[in-house]
Amino acid sequence: MEEKDIALLAEKGISQERFEEQLQMLKDGFPYLRLEAPATIGHGITAVSPEMEATADRCWKEFLEAGGTVLKMVPASGAASRMFKDIFSFLNSKKNKPEDDFMTNFFNNIEDFAFFPLLNFMCVSLYGKSVDSMIKEKRYKEIAEALIEKIGLNYGYLPKALLSFHKVKGGIRTAIEEHLAEGAQYAAGKDKKVKVHFTVSPEHLPLAEMKVEEVKGHLGHQYGVVYEVTYSIQKPSTDTVAANLDGSPYREDGKLFFRPGGHGALIENLNDLNADVIFIKNIDNVVPDTYRESTIRYKKILGGVLVATKQKIDEYCKRLDKGTPSGEELKEMISFLRNVLYITNDMTDKMTPEDQAAYIFSKLNRPLRVCGMVKNEGEPGGGPWLVYHGDGTVCPQILESTQIDMNDKRSKEMLKEASHFNPVDLAVATKNYKGEKFNLPDFVDKSTGFISEKSREGVEIKALELPGLWNGAMSDWNTIFIEVPADTFNPVKTVNDLLREAHQ
Repeated sequence: MEEKDIALLAEKGISQERFEEQLQMLKDGFPYLRLEAPATIGHGITAVSPEMEATADRCWKEFLEAGGTVLKMVPASGAASRMFKDIFSFLNSKKNKPEDDFMTNFFNNIEDFAFFPLLNFMCVSLYGKSVDSMIKEKRYKEIAEALIEKIGLNYGYLPKALLSFHKVKGGIRTAIEEHLAEGAQYAAGKDKKVKVHFTVSPEHLPLAEMKVEEVKGHLGHQYGVVYEVTYSIQKPSTDTVAANLDGSPYREDGKLFFRPGGHGALIENLNDLNADVIFIKNIDNVVPDTYRESTIRYKKILGGVLVATKQKIDEYCKRLDKGTPSGEELKEMISFLRNVLYITNDMTDKMTPEDQAAYIFSKLNRPLRVCGMVKNEGEPGGGPWLVYHGDGTVCPQILESTQIDMNDKRSKEMLKEASHFNPVDLAVATKNYKGEKFNLPDFVDKSTGFISEKSREGVEIKALELPGLWNGAMSDWNTIFIEVPADTFNPVKTVNDLLREAHQ
């Protein structure tokens, strides 16, 4: 290794051992996971009954009244470029008018977008014409430029967090504002403080801070809360080295080339946060107040289930900490592992009481997450599964389809049986029974990363994605799956998604 390589690793905070480990991963690839079954209702996923909802709601209220601390974490570093992929394609094409369904839909409904007043003003400023006049003159490409290019609103290069998503009485709201509003409606503590944490890219941090500073006073007054907003960026130490197709390090201008390690890197950001309950939800999955009732209702259910489960886990851990419990108590704890946490195939029947106690403690004394799961109406893909763990036990995991061996006949059959998908709707507890924070990187399964091939300046390279935040990065967590309705999941993957009813 050259001196300049050592200096670059030191600058990023990456050890030489970690660097070599990454290169080995790029050479060897990652094993597929051994599946037991897809998680389904009654077999890994719990459907919410009226009694369960009432209990969860009560637990959540009691938790807040007792002064429990809540934080809402929103991964918000993604640029909106993919959201405008079709518009970029239109601009770069030889076509001068919309011909496909996507672009026709966009221009036919352009006045329904929340950003339309800004776009109209921008067109008047740039071209001296309103959007309506320009459409009549068939100046479609200039309208598109005014929306996504740097001469206009620059929407193709801003983060989704700062785009105008919704019309509200008296104005418009960006995605970041809607998350602040949402947080006020289920994550306000007893002191009426709402703690929200955004992970953003370094280049967009000043813009995000300015927007929050601009709106938090007004929103706080509207909802009767006080906001405490914090930010973090993806740490350089979580970047991953790229490799040539033969596995050797890829270099540009003689320097090792590193890429962001994917959203799995955010486990480090999550590790720095301190609250009893942390809600995690993506920046683009947010709706206006008029459609938020279901979201708030189920957030409280997820929080209540988390709190109730955590209380029971803490109670058991404290008992185990004092010594080996009685046979009846051990039986109760094993039943809890199997029926609440869905940890099975445990071989506890063949263990001594002391070994049972040690095993139960090792399984309970871990971070906990409660994950909302939506019924899959389309093609099954990544989502909730029951998976074999390294010690032979079976436990709930969230998988991406890339972790499933599509050449294995039984795995393909199981994929067809999958009934739910992962909308990224989590409530997590990251402290142990003593109230001490777990060190979350200790619970990452490093063997669950992903390798993709990219083109870099005409050269094909291998890129290493870290284990995903809700996949391998939380592999060794205790996990509960709760069914949530489809109307709690309203992502904005393309600009035309903003035309859907839930965003109007």
